[in-house]
Amino acid sequence: MLGDGVPSATKENLYKDPTFPASDTSVFFNYSTPLSQFRGEISWLRPQEICSTPRLFSDSPQEVQVKQGILGDCWFLCACVALQKSKYLLTKVIPPGQPSWTDETYTGCFTCQIWQFGHWVEVTIDDRLPCLGGKLCFSQCQREDVFWLPLLEKVYAKVHGSYEQLWAGQVADALVDLTGGLAERWTLTDPGRSMERERTGRVLEKMVFRRLMNLKERCMISCSVLSSRQGASELGEFHAFIVIDMLHLSRVSGKEIILLRIRNPWGRRCWKGHWREGGQGWSQLDPVVASELLSQIQEGEFWVEEEEFFKEFDEITIGFPVTEEGQFQSLYTEQVLSHTQHLCGSWVKGQSAGGCRNNSSFPINPKFWLRIWEQSEVYIALLQKPRKYSADWAGRIQNLTHLAEEGPSLTEGIQGKNYQAVGLHVWKVEKKRFNLPKTLSAPPVVGTICHSYDREVHVRCDLAPGYYLIVPSTFLKDAERDFLLRVFSTGRICLSEIKPPPADAALCEELSPGEWETVQLQGCWKNGQSAGGA
Repeated sequence: MLGDGVPSATKENLYKDPTFPASDTSVFFNYSTPLSQFRGEISWLRPQEICSTPRLFSDSPQEVQVKQGILGDCWFLCACVALQKSKYLLTKVIPPGQPSWTDETYTGCFTCQIWQFGHWVEVTIDDRLPCLGGKLCFSQCQREDVFWLPLLEKVYAKVHGSYEQLWAGQVADALVDLTGGLAERWTLTDPGRSMERERTGRVLEKMVFRRLMNLKERCMISCSVLSSRQGASELGEFHAFIVIDMLHLSRVSGKEIILLRIRNPWGRRCWKGHWREGGQGWSQLDPVVASELLSQIQEGEFWVEEEEFFKEFDEITIGFPVTEEGQFQSLYTEQVLSHTQHLCGSWVKGQSAGGCRNNSSFPINPKFWLRIWEQSEVYIALLQKPRKYSADWAGRIQNLTHLAEEGPSLTEGIQGKNYQAVGLHVWKVEKKRFNLPKTLSAPPVVGTICHSYDREVHVRCDLAPGYYLIVPSTFLKDAERDFLLRVFSTGRICLSEIKPPPADAALCEELSPGEWETVQLQGCWKNGQSAGGA
């Protein structure tokens, strides 16, 4: 017998994914990460070969279950917690009806959906998982007989081309891929971090952070360490954590103490701060209260005081909450963003790749109309498509030789290479017929603070009814890339592309409303009358 109720005669008949085989080609990309030391040592086992009674989910799906293995994909594992916060997202990404390992109809096949560039893409894999010494070597759930997480990790690795290409990345990118929504990133406020403040432009104040923590039951909140300091000295750099809870306590003197409960995806406690087990911070609390709080933490969790948190951690990333109907909510007002539209576009060298506003060619960038029908809270997002991805969503990535030769830095992340620095700006116009140079020379109503190498940038604004001109741009002129422009709004909207004027002026009569309008007039210079020279 193979595990529980699966005849051994069926083992050879179980599904084997030909596009993502159980071999080193699915594990490694260019052997540039510490994962390379395990080359030739990884074996592939199905769940019923790893434990006797495998199951997809635990009895308590709401508990934080993610546990990181030897793969540096903490950013992805943190984002997976979003699925445990929303039944809608969980069933969207992992549709019901997956075969059970105890079913007679079990075939070894697993299917889920990943959001990619505007669409939910169905991805199918076999359930053979990478192991060392008969145990999972990459992600796993806290309960070793639960397999939704390592299977989903394999799906995500297939989309990227290999497990190694998941080494290093942004929590925000994984959140978008698992929700189809938006994610917000802030720098934490520490007076000594002027460089980081300039880099992100968004600094999270403590009062805003406390308000956002009210959403902890409905969305994933992650914090990251980018540079090691005292409390996080053993946590390593460029590591992401999960913020689980916030408690407001009071000292005997009446001064408020705010404690945050943090989970390390490594699954072990490596915290050196004042509120570690046995730390001096606990002396400020009643021993009974301290003992109760320490008993609540599970493997890999620790408590940290708010002041210490802002000092030791560098960034916060939060995914937008999603309703039971699958609509996203604003992080700022919690209003439902019930209206959404998106359009694809491209920056093409010599045609529409005009670069940033410092360039005289900026007006040739792609342009879009946004009509607002009623006063609305609006989010406009610009998502660039990495050139390295081919259209083959079976998961094999083409034309990657040049990246392998570059030897990508781990701190930047393999899958973060090859992004352009992008930004977007929005202008209010009184009517559709307007003077483009004059409009673009005026300050926009909203825009990104700077051009960023992030995969996606977005702006938030409260817009009155009327017409708005959206111009997405790359920082460099002639930088080519495909992009997706998305708009989320609390009120009715209409998004459309402004097409360039045709070369033949006679065709201008055929332009639909909202596109470029041209006027042809004749004139002459006459000596002594209108020939004034330069």
